[in-house]
Amino acid sequence: MGLLVDGQLYFVTELNHVKPGKGSAFVRVRLKNLRTDAVLERTFRSAESLDEADLERRRMQFTYVTGDEYHFMDQNTFEDTIISKNLLGDGIKYLQDNMVVETILYNDQVVKVEVPNFIIATIIEADPGIKGDSSRAGYKPAKIETGASVQVPLFIGQGETIKVDTRTGVYVERVNK
Repeated sequence: MGLLVDGQLYFVTELNHVKPGKGSAFVRVRLKNLRTDAVLERTFRSAESLDEADLERRRMQFTYVTGDEYHFMDQNTFEDTIISKNLLGDGIKYLQDNMVVETILYNDQVVKVEVPNFIIATIIEADPGIKGDSSRAGYKPAKIETGASVQVPLFIGQGETIKVDTRTGVYVERVNK
């Protein structure tokens, strides 16, 4: 559910209805700003009115890039949608060809893009690992096919396929194809 609070668009993440023994009931709400990801906690009395924002989720497939514009195809209508680079945020580092992302629309305008939580990517650049070096748990930087830099264990080498958590940018595991 989306709400307009102080002119900003928020997404309801948690809702708690409280009915005290004395006085009127109220609702404690945890909201997340769709543009900045800032979390806001508010309490609303039952007499207060709220402005509801009609949010819509759509799946879109990444097709190509022209300058700072990223082109996505709506999975239902097959229409081309252009999304700016700054709206993609950190997810841009993990964007792969033909990747399907979740978008949130408000008044038919994309306001948030969510890339999948995990991606499978091939390492295109990494220092060679030292075989048998398990005496210490160390990490080294590696560049994946999307251009992002990820810290990987020493035994991971160039050309290997790994799973990466896009929320934190952390190596999860090696993947065998």
